[in-house]
Amino acid sequence: MQTTSQSWRRSLQSFAHPRVVTMLFLGFSAGLPLLLIFSSLSLWLREAGIERATVTFFSWAALGYSFKFVWAPLVDTLPVPLLTRRLGRRRGWMLLAQGSIIASIVGMAFTNPAGGHLTVMALAAVLLGFSSATQDIVIDAYRIESAAVSLQALMSSAYIAGYRIGMLISGAGALFLAGAFGSAKGAYDYQAWQWTYLIMAAAMSVGVLTTLMISEPPSRDVHGPARSTGDHAGILFMFVAGVTGFILVFYSSSEPAAELSRAMAGVLGTEAGARFLVETVRLAMGTATAWLIATLMIQAGIVSRDMIQDTYVAPLKDFFRRYGLKSAFVLLLLVGVYRISDVVLGVIANVFYQDVGFTKPEIAGVVKTFGLFMTIAGGFLGGLLSVRYGMFRVLLFGALLSAATNLLFIVLAATGHNLSMLYVVISADNLSAGLASAAFVAFLSSLTNIRFTAMQYAIFSSLMTLFPKLLGGYSGTIVDSLGYANFFMLTTLLGLPVLILVLQVRHYLDQA
Repeated sequence: MQTTSQSWRRSLQSFAHPRVVTMLFLGFSAGLPLLLIFSSLSLWLREAGIERATVTFFSWAALGYSFKFVWAPLVDTLPVPLLTRRLGRRRGWMLLAQGSIIASIVGMAFTNPAGGHLTVMALAAVLLGFSSATQDIVIDAYRIESAAVSLQALMSSAYIAGYRIGMLISGAGALFLAGAFGSAKGAYDYQAWQWTYLIMAAAMSVGVLTTLMISEPPSRDVHGPARSTGDHAGILFMFVAGVTGFILVFYSSSEPAAELSRAMAGVLGTEAGARFLVETVRLAMGTATAWLIATLMIQAGIVSRDMIQDTYVAPLKDFFRRYGLKSAFVLLLLVGVYRISDVVLGVIANVFYQDVGFTKPEIAGVVKTFGLFMTIAGGFLGGLLSVRYGMFRVLLFGALLSAATNLLFIVLAATGHNLSMLYVVISADNLSAGLASAAFVAFLSSLTNIRFTAMQYAIFSSLMTLFPKLLGGYSGTIVDSLGYANFFMLTTLLGLPVLILVLQVRHYLDQA
């Protein structure tokens, strides 16, 4: 664990380290695809006349980000034909993922949703989500393996900065281009969106060029026992068969699900609630089918049990063996709740700004644009302070700030439409979020074993937002019951146990 301090001059010089600079460009490549599935695609579909309910279901194309730990072991285990031999394990997978991202975006560009090709658009969006999540897995593994723990906070801050810039390009940038090319609500122009997405695909060349220019992390004997081509083919076949089973169940149940939703809506009195329940059941059925297929293939001997053990079970056993059962559970608890204060508040933040009286241009200018630069600044500050004072001090300071700055929202709720106060709130909130994120990513990186980098970090990164997002889903109900001021106080109080967990984790790790 990195807890030592360095001089300010040496800390600042670390920003020029080639690995730190590299993460700025890889972060851009990772952040660019995200909004091409979410906000930008949603607006494109709405302008094309697609109904709102269908548009929102397209966000499920990004579920790969939440379940990337399922195929992360394949990235650790399987070689990519030709590319692994020429570029190395990490760069080979990185280039494959980036090529798939570009192909997906181009596929979306050449699909007009207004022409009745929604299924093709949905498949391209799913492929984009899967490919982008795969790229995230590889970049995280590359970052952890390519530099010492002492550089992880700075590399994380550079990655966050690049990621936010990529999101700005694919969000505000894409909307600006589509408007400039002539598409608008009530005046849909398919070619405007086509050229917009083609330009986004071209922007991914930043990631491709970076992958080709950087060096592979130092080769280490971390792969465990050598595996045959048949073993690799078996586990890949199992994964493809499981995904195929999931898709077939989901696709074949679409019409019965629609009928069941209509029937349940009459009973429940809410169409949205009925659809949510039905779609949740479909998701569970698809997941169960994929699990059953994998289990049958293992029992039939199609997939090596030893390879399943090394690929999926060994990374989990390693984590609990290194830290012990008690410490491991405390670590996972901290991972799961560290971001709880800002994530739960963030779910309803935009609604709050509108309820207070801020206009959409004011929200776009202050919250989105100015807030972006504050987040980037906070990330670099967090990286610098981690190098200067040690990771755990900044981890504790970030948790304290993330909780305390939520109190400023109480002041904003009381003052109402006050643009100066909004700038103060966004400055404090986004700076603290960026600072905490940089230290937290460095902390997660330090928990991984170099042998299982992709799998273990994918689990951590999925876990860190799972519970806060689930709780955030009830934020509207809580506000309706308690009001905004009490809700913001509650989010502040939620951050207090995190401080205790950080101190507890440091105590456990110091004794280890």
